[in-house]
Amino acid sequence: MKNRSLYPSLTISILLTLLLLIPGSFTLACRQEQKAQQPAAEIKLPPPSLTGKLSVEEAIKARRTIRSFQPQPLTVSQVSQLLWASQGITGGRDNLRAVPSAGALDPIEMYLVVGDKGVEGLEAGIYHYLPKPHSVEVVTKGDSRDKVVDGALGQRWIGAAPIVMIVTADYARTTVKYKERGIRYVHIEVGHVGQNLFLQAEAIGLGAGIVGAYSDEQIAKVLGLPSELTPLLIMPVGYKK
Repeated sequence: MKNRSLYPSLTISILLTLLLLIPGSFTLACRQEQKAQQPAAEIKLPPPSLTGKLSVEEAIKARRTIRSFQPQPLTVSQVSQLLWASQGITGGRDNLRAVPSAGALDPIEMYLVVGDKGVEGLEAGIYHYLPKPHSVEVVTKGDSRDKVVDGALGQRWIGAAPIVMIVTADYARTTVKYKERGIRYVHIEVGHVGQNLFLQAEAIGLGAGIVGAYSDEQIAKVLGLPSELTPLLIMPVGYKK
């Protein structure tokens, strides 16, 4: 009769040998698993203001596309207001957003690129906006404005703005209901976001630019976008020069 008590010992010996043959493999695998499980850092934004000093009519009249910015940093409150105006929750039991959305399917995802000393109290980096908690999650740290400029065909003026807001969308959220027509609905919604940002920036003493010429692939790579998201609009924001 065979001695079955030898089997566990043989198995352990084989595993130890494999680990010795591949130095650091076990440690590396553990670190990768821990990294994958770590949630992104989330930063709560101050609540948006629901009153302003500038009327809608005045903001419409004053709005211009700005391509020259001062280096003056923005405040977190200003960033909060801009993100809220683009995709913030404005009420209702269905958590309705600041812009109309076909079927209330909300395909838009907002990303924020913050430059070095671009926002007081907010580190340089790329952030993803979370509408329901009105917060941002850190995607990557560091100033990525030059990478955005490169992805936008070298338009240097973009990098002079303290922040760059990028509108992305998941077409499938809308086309699952509206089929091919949903593509048009997503583009209409992006237009609403752009105009809200223009008017909100004007209302809080800032200016915004707008960019449609860029490489989808490069901008998606800079932002670290998941495959289902497509960048559709780039809007640098800052104090007018």
